[in-house]
Amino acid sequence: MATHSKNSKSAVTTGVLAALAASSCCISPVISAVAGIGGMGSTLSWMEPLRPYLIGLAVLAIGYAWYAHLKRKKTDHCRCDIRKPKFYQTKGFLIGITAFAIITITFPYYSGVFFSTNRALVLVNDSNRQVITVEIEGMTCEACQNHINHAVNELNGIVNVASSYTSSNATIEFDNTQTSTQQIETAINTTGYTVKHK
Repeated sequence: MATHSKNSKSAVTTGVLAALAASSCCISPVISAVAGIGGMGSTLSWMEPLRPYLIGLAVLAIGYAWYAHLKRKKTDHCRCDIRKPKFYQTKGFLIGITAFAIITITFPYYSGVFFSTNRALVLVNDSNRQVITVEIEGMTCEACQNHINHAVNELNGIVNVASSYTSSNATIEFDNTQTSTQQIETAINTTGYTVKHK
């Protein structure tokens, strides 16, 4: 009985930790942008290849916790439940943990809402308009893209930024009298991602 309870508690803990780890590579850019700690954006990007396995582990662990909860409980001769569930075995707690895991695992898909989109309208004389495409190392998901777009948009004279983690680059349109290529590269590098030079 004690082993069953311990296994259920371990499953819940494993599920929560695996769900957090699965999206840790995408959570760190948001935390660094919101907190203004630019350089930590890509610190956990090395975990991105492990994401499918961590999601699988979270699903299995939380699934086991649900199995343990729903499994037929022992009753005494009067058909009364003789084992009161622990808090972490209650239905309400498991619903909360399951919802938390889903929110955490799907974080990369809605992380853009945490980056401000307030951008000043920039009017540019065509002779001052410049478009560059820079190669960037370290981007692994949409949260990375949003972090880079946010950092570059903080500069003066930025007309448009479109970064892509799948292409590992960013295309930036800007007024070269208000900002420079060097300032753009510095803004990107301060996020924790790195501009590659050919």
